[in-house]
Amino acid sequence: MSSFDFAKLGNSIKNGVSDFTSNLTGAVEDAANAVSEFVNVDGFAKDIRSKNLPDGSNAALGGNESATVGFKKPVNRDWRVRLSVPNVTSFKASPLLSPLKKTNGLVFPFTPTIIVAHSANYQAIAPTHTNYPYFAYQNSQVDQLVITGDFFVQNGVEAEYWVAALHYLRSATKMFYGGEAETLGAPPPVVKLNGYGDFIFKDVPVVITNFTVDLPQDVDYIATGLGDAFTIEKSVSGAAGQMINEKRDSVSWAPTQSLITVTVQPIYSRREIEKFSLQNYVKGEYIKNGGGFI
Repeated sequence: MSSFDFAKLGNSIKNGVSDFTSNLTGAVEDAANAVSEFVNVDGFAKDIRSKNLPDGSNAALGGNESATVGFKKPVNRDWRVRLSVPNVTSFKASPLLSPLKKTNGLVFPFTPTIIVAHSANYQAIAPTHTNYPYFAYQNSQVDQLVITGDFFVQNGVEAEYWVAALHYLRSATKMFYGGEAETLGAPPPVVKLNGYGDFIFKDVPVVITNFTVDLPQDVDYIATGLGDAFTIEKSVSGAAGQMINEKRDSVSWAPTQSLITVTVQPIYSRREIEKFSLQNYVKGEYIKNGGGFI
C-alpha cells in the first residue's frame, strides 16, 4: 500500500490559494481602476467610450486638449426683483422708508413668482354666409404684472424692513391730495421695476394698482422700534389732576412669515410711445438706450 504524499498536497493547495489570491487582487485592482476612470473628470468612461475606436484615433482627433465654453463671465450685478422709491421729496425724506434706501428700493428678499402677460387684440368680422370670420387687428398691450413673494422676518432689523415695505406700498397707491402746491392733485407716483437682468425687467415704468399682505394667525410676530423720529407723545391726567405729556417709543409687530402680492401696470408717456420703433425694439436698442419697453 503506497503512502499518501501530504507534503505534495499541501504545496498544491498553497499554490492554488496563491493563484486565487493573485487573481482576486488583480480583479479588485482592475475594478478599482475602472471605477476611478469612470468618475474621473478627465476620464469619465473614456476607455468604455473609445472601445471601438481604432488605435491612434485620439491623436487624429487632436489629442487630450480640454474643451472650452465661449460664454463670458457674467458681471456680478444685483438681479433681484426691485421696485424703486419714487423720485419725490416726501418719499426720499421719509424716515419710515429709510430701510428701503439701503437696498435702493423695495426688494423682494426671496425670489418671487411673476406672472407676465402680453396680448394682441383682433376684432372678428363675420360676413353673412361664411364659415370662417376675418380678423382685423386692433391693438397690442402689455397686461398687468402680478408679483408674489414670501417675506421671512427673523430679527428686529428685518421686521423694520417689513414695516417699511408695507408703508411704501400704502403710500405708492395714493394720490397727492392736499399738501404742497407743486404736487397738489397729482396721481400716485410712477416707479421703476427691475429684475433678472437687462433683458427681462430693466427700468420698466409701472404704477402699483393693487397689493395684498397677509397677516397669518399661526406664526410668531417680532417687535421692532422705529427710532426717536417716531416717539409718541400723549397727554394724560397726573396725580394732582393736571395734564402731563407722556412719551413712549413707537413699536410695530411683523409676522415671521407672510406673503406679499403686488400688481403693477406698465405705463409709458405719450411722447415715448410716439417715438416707439418696432425695428429698434426687435434689435434690442431699447435695452441699450433705455425706455423700459417690454
